[in-house]
Amino acid sequence: MKTIERRTFLTGALVAGAEGLISSDFSRAEQAASSTGIIQKKTHPNRIAVSTYSFWRFKDDLKLSIESCIDQAAEMGFDGVEILHIQMEKESNEYLQNLKRRTLVGGLDLCGLSIHQGFVSPDAEKRQQNIDHTIKCIELAYELGIPIIRINTGRWGTTKSFDELMANRGIEPPLAGYTDEDGFKWVIDSIEKCLPIAEKCGVIIGLENHWGLARTPEGLIRIIKAIDSVWLKVLLDTGNFLEDPYDKLETCAPHTVYMHAKTYYGGGIWYTLDLDYSHIAQIMQRHNFHGYVSLEFEGNEDYKTALPKSLELLRKSFS
Repeated sequence: MKTIERRTFLTGALVAGAEGLISSDFSRAEQAASSTGIIQKKTHPNRIAVSTYSFWRFKDDLKLSIESCIDQAAEMGFDGVEILHIQMEKESNEYLQNLKRRTLVGGLDLCGLSIHQGFVSPDAEKRQQNIDHTIKCIELAYELGIPIIRINTGRWGTTKSFDELMANRGIEPPLAGYTDEDGFKWVIDSIEKCLPIAEKCGVIIGLENHWGLARTPEGLIRIIKAIDSVWLKVLLDTGNFLEDPYDKLETCAPHTVYMHAKTYYGGGIWYTLDLDYSHIAQIMQRHNFHGYVSLEFEGNEDYKTALPKSLELLRKSFS
């Protein structure tokens, strides 16, 4: 048997004793923290993306190619890019795969596909056309490696222009002879028809609080709970609750997997909200939100200065 040197023995004993004391101190500290309810889960900063809409904003002569948006997003330091479907120039496999390649080379993720459709219509054929469009977009997202698409409920269409809708704070009456109850049934039935393809492709359907029947938290959550699927979640837009947004954001937060963050540098195109993103980040962190925060810039300032400022704001708030 080898003899253990006295110095080695003493050193080992001291280290073991110290470790025991530290472990004991940590254990007591954890017990104390637990008794006061202040233990916090480990978390990480939310990744910040930018929607290609932020470069365009439907302004005349400002529609950029998706490729240009990807390159500029990489130069500005974003983590990901969300594609606005109607901004895409093609849907060929070659085009899609080149977008994937370009994004990877730029060090970004393709993290979202934002589409336009609507299920609020008494015309079954029209609803089916929108179901088919949604399914096609789920498959496009799958080909692009995108894990979520943004959908809307759709609107009644009794307000003839978006400018008029915004002047009415997003509120519009149903079609004559119908009620919102009819609309909720159409929306729920239509989304349910899309879910098998979403599950097959591994693409979450993100229902946004984007006017229509999801204009309120109650309407939005009603649809989410009625369908009750892991493939349908909330895509929460910070700028679409025009009054008292924070309580409404908190109501939606437990169901949220992705967020649109609005900024309005230079004054809003339709309206301006003074949003406290530090407060919003605290709300989302309370509900264990780890998803992407995707910038939708909706102001009149030049995007070349407004987007970097927005990125700095969101990084600081969600860090």
